[in-house]
Amino acid sequence: MVSASMRNLTYMYVLLTGAFLLGFFTNHLNPALNRWRPPCICCDRRLTADTITPLRDNRTFIIAPYIDTRIQKRAVRILSIIHHKEVKELYCWFCCTVNKSVEVSRAQIDILGDRFGFPYGTTNLVCMEPPDCHAKYLSVHTSPTGNMMQLPLFRIQNQDRSANFTVCISTMYGNYSNVLQFIQTMEMYRILGAQRVTIYLNNCSTQVEKLLQYYVAEGFVELIPWPIEQYLTVARRWHHSMEAKDIGYYGQMATLNDCIYRNMYRSMYVLLNDMDEIILPIKHRTWDSLMESLQQQNPDVGVFIFENRIFPRTVATDGNFSNTSSWKSLPGFNILQHVHREPERPGHFNPRKMIVDPRKVYQTSVHNVLKSIGGSKRVSVETALLYHCRDPHQNNLPKTSLIEDKTLWRYNASLITNVNMVLSQVDLQS
Repeated sequence: MVSASMRNLTYMYVLLTGAFLLGFFTNHLNPALNRWRPPCICCDRRLTADTITPLRDNRTFIIAPYIDTRIQKRAVRILSIIHHKEVKELYCWFCCTVNKSVEVSRAQIDILGDRFGFPYGTTNLVCMEPPDCHAKYLSVHTSPTGNMMQLPLFRIQNQDRSANFTVCISTMYGNYSNVLQFIQTMEMYRILGAQRVTIYLNNCSTQVEKLLQYYVAEGFVELIPWPIEQYLTVARRWHHSMEAKDIGYYGQMATLNDCIYRNMYRSMYVLLNDMDEIILPIKHRTWDSLMESLQQQNPDVGVFIFENRIFPRTVATDGNFSNTSSWKSLPGFNILQHVHREPERPGHFNPRKMIVDPRKVYQTSVHNVLKSIGGSKRVSVETALLYHCRDPHQNNLPKTSLIEDKTLWRYNASLITNVNMVLSQVDLQS
């Protein structure tokens, strides 16, 4: 015979179990919220340290999540690379700080238009943070259910403004070793007004690596590791028909978009260009005065596009500058010797580059933005141009057909001083 005390204990157990299950289904499977809420799981664990993090499907690669207040007060935009056909659903798992719970919402998958035929494309995953959540961390998963502890954890980024101008260098790859031009370019950026240069590093020479570490220690360079070939086959050509790989140009589109969101709330302007390019003012001395003038004339514009001009490395002019003898032993090109540019080629594509207000750009390609607020403005070469010191496009042009342009020489005294100061502090010989 079962005692009365035993029956009471059994009755209490049934009541408590029923209450727990009722609370679970009420709180965690609330159809009115259109999201699944897993039971409370601690999010206080190690964050993902990698720049590129693959999900278990090996078709989704997360770069970083960023707050985007332009969509909704607490919208989160996650920069990623996904397979355009094989990924259909993704979910954000928010670690809410208010009630220490995990809440899940489905991501809107927005693959950028300029995929150039490659199977993988830069993608915006947009998730709306649940009300009263105030998450600092999240995970991304292919399913709305599962074990939170088995998912990678990301910090939701975006910081207060700390720079007027940030230069974004999309990808440094191919064992980049142009030491002299690299130092000169960094110092020209500094002279023109950059407070930060963000570089996505795939690989470079030992000497360039020493210089990168010097600039990182100074706080001038933000170095983002970019080991994309560990996850995808990468092409050096711009279209899949030219080189049938997973993704083009070492994922250049992904890095440019990530750089815009990384700097959205911490930099007034972002410059999108390559390592051998400098946006060079003609009517002004610095980017500050250039952009002040351009914004006064175009107050609603958030994208300013600059015409590319090739200064071929094959044509050199000796300016007879003093204090540059130590430069001769360095690998690379001396940009001060290249002051003749090719004439524009009518009917040919001109790969322009941009200065943008990152808060007005949703998506960018390499030479133009894809989605933005306020439109764009092409800047005349009489105001500023993109100084591009590289191999010639027009190989058969004699020097007499080139246009002499010594705008760069306006900065020669400061540039020589700055380069020599760097060389005095970095041992490039050992």
